[in-house]
Order: sequence, then structure tokens, then C-alpha cells
Amino acid sequence: QVQLVESGGGLVQTGGSLRLSCAASGRTISPYTMGWFRQAPGKEREFVATIAWSGTRTDYADSVKGRFTISRDNAKNTGYLQMNRLKPEDTAVYYCAVNKRGIEVLSSDYIYWGQGTQVTVSS
Repeated sequence: QVQLVESGGGLVQTGGSLRLSCAASGRTISPYTMGWFRQAPGKEREFVATIAWSGTRTDYADSVKGRFTISRDNAKNTGYLQMNRLKPEDTAVYYCAVNKRGIEVLSSDYIYWGQGTQVTVSS
């Protein structure tokens, strides 16, 4: 079992930045690919970004490319999502998750999930 806890969410103005963290416990996340997803009110959960276990491969949703950066520190058992130039449409609950399949964009491929952290971007 892997337990994941997100932190770093909050309220920020348009154009601002936030850095989300995903702390893992119970097992090392080194073998796992990590992903970030988000869910806005009334919408389905959507893929945001993912990073391979080695950190050498990443993938991003088109809507966040060039603004968000995913990273990880396996020694700290923690993943990160740096979010810059935030927009009101980025408002959502952000979830981190892990899988052993590799670079995947479907939430159904991820096996362990955190509880989420709220990000609100005011206009």
C-alpha cells in the first residue's frame, strides 16, 4: 500500500504560482510513475501531468504545457507540481496518483490516490 498526501493548494490570483507536493508513505514510490489529475466542480477528473519513475520522461496536458512542471524526489518519496501563470480555469481539486504501468494519462491506470488539495484561481 502507498499512502499519498497532497499539500500546497490555496487561493491565488490570475497569473500567480503555486507548488503542490505529494508526500508518499508506506512504500517507496521509486518504482512508480506519478501523475497529477484535477477535477473541477461538475466536470470529470482530467489528466494534468505525469512523470516516469526515473524522472527522465514527462507528459503534460495541452492546457498546462509551458506553465506547469512536474518533478519528483525519490529520496524524499515526494512528487511536485509547479504551477505558474495560473488561470481561473485551473481552479480544481488536484490529486496525485501512482501507477506501475508507465507514462499513462488515464486515471483508471493509476492504483493509489491522494485525497486532493484545492486550488482556486481568482480573476
